[in-house]
Amino acid sequence: MEVNFYESVDDDLLKFAVIISKYQGKWVFCKHRERNTYEIPGGHREKNESILETAKRELYEETGAVEFEIQPVCIYSVTDKTIANESGEESFGALYFADIKQFEPELHSEIEKIEFFDDQPEDLTYPAIQPLLLQEYLRWSNASS
Repeated sequence: MEVNFYESVDDDLLKFAVIISKYQGKWVFCKHRERNTYEIPGGHREKNESILETAKRELYEETGAVEFEIQPVCIYSVTDKTIANESGEESFGALYFADIKQFEPELHSEIEKIEFFDDQPEDLTYPAIQPLLLQEYLRWSNASS
């Protein structure tokens, strides 16, 4: 598996959005109903949807966030054969950061619960990818401040 980071790529290549999120200074991670691991909110782009719309929709669907500030971090790619990418070709996504201010009282999706962490949890759904996304976010946020 290979993960790469880019400043930009052609918009048509962007197939998914991942949103590193914080709430009151803590990392926000989701626990899917069918897994015992944690993941960063995100998902696939729908037809006729901008990648920013994807990020906002996925953040809402997976965390219940209704009030937040969101900003682009970078583009990233994963090259690997997976269920979602049977060809194993390089697939591209947009990485965002969201500072969540308010959530809906309950979730209405495949996500069982969200949890807040001071540090990245150990049991990650995508342990070969998610730590790299967090590192890139931290590099970006340090360069931005």
